Amino acid sequence: MINHTRVTEFIMQGIFDHPHHEGLFFGLFLCLYTAVVMGNSLIIVAIVIHPPLHTPMYFFITNLALVDILCTSSVVPKMLENLMQEKKTISFGGCITQLFVFTSSLATELLLLTVMSYDRYVAICHPLHYVKLMSKEICIHLAVSVWAVGTISSFVNILLVLRLDFCGPNLIQHFFCEFPTILALSCSSTFLNEIMMLMADIFLAMGNFLLTTVSYSFIIITILKIQSSKGKQRAFSTCSSHLLVVTLYYSTTIYSYIRPTSSNSQDKDKMVAIMYTLVTPTLNPVIYSLCNNEVKVAIRKILPFTTK
Repeated sequence: MINHTRVTEFIMQGIFDHPHHEGLFFGLFLCLYTAVVMGNSLIIVAIVIHPPLHTPMYFFITNLALVDILCTSSVVPKMLENLMQEKKTISFGGCITQLFVFTSSLATELLLLTVMSYDRYVAICHPLHYVKLMSKEICIHLAVSVWAVGTISSFVNILLVLRLDFCGPNLIQHFFCEFPTILALSCSSTFLNEIMMLMADIFLAMGNFLLTTVSYSFIIITILKIQSSKGKQRAFSTCSSHLLVVTLYYSTTIYSYIRPTSSNSQDKDKMVAIMYTLVTPTLNPVIYSLCNNEVKVAIRKILPFTTK
C-alpha cells in the first residue's frame, strides 16, 4: 500500500507564455466578457418585451443567448482572476463546478442549434404545417429536453470524474478545466471516462452536426426550387443569421479535431477555446440583431438613443 496525498487544488498553465502582456489580455478579455453578457442580455430583453418576436425561432434564440452567458461565465471570471495573479490556481471543487457548467452549456448549445435548424426546415420546407409542428407546447417540450439532455450528459461524465484518484501532478495544461486535461492528471484508470467521452462525441457532436447538415440540405434544395429571385432572397433571409452562427460554432469545433498535431498545438488549443468561449458568444447577438429588422426595432425600444 502506498500513501497518496489527494489533490485539493490545480495549477493553471495560463493563456500565453508572456507574463508582461497579461495586463493587456485582461483588459481585452474583460471587454469581450462584458460584451457577451450585455449583448446576449439585450437580445433576451428585446425578445421578451417585443410581441412580434414571440415566435418559435426567437424563443430558441433566447435560450441560445442564455447558454452563451452561462458558457462564458463558467470560464472567463476565473481566467480574469488568474491573469492578475502570479500563481494561477483553482480548487478541486471549483474545477469540477467549472467543468460541469462549461460542458453542459456546450452540449445544450449543440442541441439548440440542431433544434433551430429543424425550426428553419419546417418554416421553409413545410410552411403550411409550421403552426402545428412548432406550437408553443412543442417548443417548450423541445427546450426542456435540450436543457435536460445537456445537463444529464455532463452530470454523468462529472460523476465518472469524481470516482477517479488525483494524487500526483496537478498542473492543468490549459487556462480552464476540460475533460482531457483533467483526465491526464488522474493516477487511476480513465478507460471508462474515455469511452463515455467518445460516445458523447459521436452522439452529441457528430449526431447534431449530421442532423443540422441534413436540415440545411433540404432547406437549400427548397430555396433553389423557388422561381422568383425575391422569393429566394426572402426565404434565405429567414435562416441566414442562424446559418452564420452554426458556421461559426462548427468551424472552431471541426478545426480542433482535424488540425495537425504540432509543437505549438497547446497554444492553438487555447486560441480555439477563446474563439468558442468569448468571440463566438460576442458575435451571436450582433449577427441576430443586424440580420433582422424586428430585433432592431425591439432594441431601439430599450436603447432609444440608437440610430435608425
